[in-house]
Amino acid sequence: MTTDRFDPASADPRWQAAWDEAQSFKADDSSPKPRSYVLEMFPYPSGRIHIGHVRNYTMGDVLARYKKMRGFEVLHPMGWDAFGMPAENAAMEKGVHPGGWTRDNIANMKAQLKRLGFALDWSRELATCEPDYYGHEQALFLELYEAGLVYRKESAVNWDPVDMTVLANEQVIDGRGWRSGALVEKRKLSQWFLKITQFADDLLSGLGDLKDWPEKVRLMQENWIGKSQGLQFRFWNADRSTEVEVFTTRPDTIFGASFVAIAADHPIAQALAESDPAVAAFVAECRKGGTTAAEIETQEKLGHDTGIRLKHPFDDGIDLPLYIANFVLMDYGTGAVFGCPAHDQRDLDFARKYGLPVTRVVADGDLTDPVFAGDEAYTGPGALVNSRFLDGLDVETAKAEVIARAEAGNWGHGTTVWRLRDWGVSRQRYWGTPIPFIHCDACGVVPVPKDQLPVVLPEDVSFDVPGNPLLRHPTWKHVDCPKCGKAAVRETDTLDTFVDSSWYFLRFASQPADKPFDPDVIKQWLPVEQYIGGIEHAILHLLYARFWTRALAHIDLIDVKEPFASLFTQGMVTHETYSRETDGRPVYFSPDEVQRSGDGATLKADGQPVEIGKVIKMSKSKKNVVDPDDIIAQYGADAVRWFMLSDSPPERDLPWSEAGIEGCARFVQRLWRLFGQVGLGGAGADAEQDIALERKLHQTIAAVANDIESLSFNKAVARIYELTGAIEKAAPSASRSDAIRKLILLVAPMMPHLAEEAWSQFRLGLVAQADWPPVDPALLVEDEVTIAIQVLGKLRDTITVAKGLPREELEALALASEKVQRALDGKPLKKVIVVPDRLVNLVA
Repeated sequence: MTTDRFDPASADPRWQAAWDEAQSFKADDSSPKPRSYVLEMFPYPSGRIHIGHVRNYTMGDVLARYKKMRGFEVLHPMGWDAFGMPAENAAMEKGVHPGGWTRDNIANMKAQLKRLGFALDWSRELATCEPDYYGHEQALFLELYEAGLVYRKESAVNWDPVDMTVLANEQVIDGRGWRSGALVEKRKLSQWFLKITQFADDLLSGLGDLKDWPEKVRLMQENWIGKSQGLQFRFWNADRSTEVEVFTTRPDTIFGASFVAIAADHPIAQALAESDPAVAAFVAECRKGGTTAAEIETQEKLGHDTGIRLKHPFDDGIDLPLYIANFVLMDYGTGAVFGCPAHDQRDLDFARKYGLPVTRVVADGDLTDPVFAGDEAYTGPGALVNSRFLDGLDVETAKAEVIARAEAGNWGHGTTVWRLRDWGVSRQRYWGTPIPFIHCDACGVVPVPKDQLPVVLPEDVSFDVPGNPLLRHPTWKHVDCPKCGKAAVRETDTLDTFVDSSWYFLRFASQPADKPFDPDVIKQWLPVEQYIGGIEHAILHLLYARFWTRALAHIDLIDVKEPFASLFTQGMVTHETYSRETDGRPVYFSPDEVQRSGDGATLKADGQPVEIGKVIKMSKSKKNVVDPDDIIAQYGADAVRWFMLSDSPPERDLPWSEAGIEGCARFVQRLWRLFGQVGLGGAGADAEQDIALERKLHQTIAAVANDIESLSFNKAVARIYELTGAIEKAAPSASRSDAIRKLILLVAPMMPHLAEEAWSQFRLGLVAQADWPPVDPALLVEDEVTIAIQVLGKLRDTITVAKGLPREELEALALASEKVQRALDGKPLKKVIVVPDRLVNLVA
């Protein structure tokens, strides 16, 4: 090694080119080696890789490189989740074509990823917006249709009359479209659905087998699937002209009922709204509110008394008011509930607001008084009280008793209800996978023949007016019916982009031209051994991918049900914000516009102070983002990679700091100097042996391997720091030279460019193709221990001795310590306490 400093500007691209030329990371489907499929969630091509991407992909890259060194055939691919609304927004705002915008972004982001030296198999690169991907998706969609797992029906949707598209519940904010600001309308549209509910029980029970998934993610999916067992029964008014069917998971609390509530979209509410302006106004107000579970949980509980009174199923003398309420969802259960305020917080809030009775029916310890005066509902266990024939029963027994009486009286039945709904996949936009169906007046809805796939999006579209360009295209949608040959029209809806990401991991594993994948090759690679991505994908993407895999297994296309054996959700990269108040609003500045000094900061442009805000998730709106290209240009790819792995546990957020990245860059140079010392040390040095250093080396090799396999990268980094320090302090010897050589291999998955540059001095080929250093088991066993010596319980000295030393020798060594003798100060010993291999306590 001829230079004093490692130069990443020249080394990084040189070794990246060497890896490409050697096809170092190309996976071989015919390899006899054991398989390891490492995958990070593929990115949306927004235009730039951000630091959060860098952390995510660095973690997967370290694992993939390590697995390759351990003798595995590794599949570590990359592609692009390339359909979606941002491309159409760009088309409307900038006058560009979504395809051109997307492909330019892919080229930019691919170049950025290459600059980081990731060990990716680019031969398998895919983009979901290309016909050679979505054509196979159309074929799979038709297979599911033939199996009865795809259907079309009318469904209520959120319609934006300005953008002329359906909005997800999350895109409706205060009753208006998130982008246009227009008042959203409820419309009935024919929509395509995937029958995910057919797999609800299997999706739920399968969570129990996902031992290597975070408990939080499994719980989120369990709640989303939402299996509820309870009673479905009917309330009637006095003359039985109005019937309300409700579902409850707490039939035991039936004698605590004080009201019945229906959703604003319930048929009864809709009928009342036609003739009652007050009801119509309230229903309209409900539609402006949030419709997600989280929003409903936090919003103010509002109701409108319909004036209808319903009879209690066990007592005709009890009348319950029927309300329309904003917290009841039409798509859960029956769209109607009964409220028991004493034992449900939502119901209690509602009852207090509208002055409804609150009756205790489950004892809270000794509290049995029917009048419930608290502000917190009691939801714990207890015996039933104030409930007639249920009094004295525990909750579960009381539930069973009410269900039995309802079934005997033919006014209700025990049932299971799922929160999960079939997956509506229709989207009224251009930039997505065309749904492969044709509408014929004579034949109805007809699948596109498979020999006519892919149905390719037309290129000549315009976005000068809102709405779906496919609807108004002069020729694309007009086709002949494949059944009768008469004039017909194509389906102009495209698929939800979550469909694209629900099977891409299969296409990465196998890419035949004539079909979506080869089942035999899939069997070799799946399930993905390690999947890495953000917690924000815990429900939709991960649940849909689990469903899609099951659906394909159901129709015998693959032989695997769970796509991801192990899941890891990494933390975010965070940064403090910089702002200044202008006209009553904060104006934000990027880190490169600000000069930090001590505890303060000033704007470089005018030298005036700016306010330093909290350390939060990086976002473009707050301008607290760091461009990876700038950091790589300044410090090199390896310093950036090392920073991503250091300090914070990978599941926690990582605060970005200039001091941190500078420290990583210094460590790169420190290693470079050390790597140049292999074999140095003077005459006879290489004949010597340093057992202590060898033990430290082998213990570190074993520990770092365990840390990488458990994704505890920050621990691996800490151990490499320790070993580096130990080698630097060690006297020249053969052991030291060997430790330096093996340290190069240890850092190779994390700092691959530096490792290649150092490894090249040995002329042994690429370090990317080298083996992980072996461990000598004998050197993993400690034969020395450090003994704490105490006098009257206070630590006075430590000594290092052979492990297992007899207590008499330990006592003698302790008494020989000068520090101990000073502490004893000539006082006689009363007692000596010896804990073998740990401590000696002298009692004077």
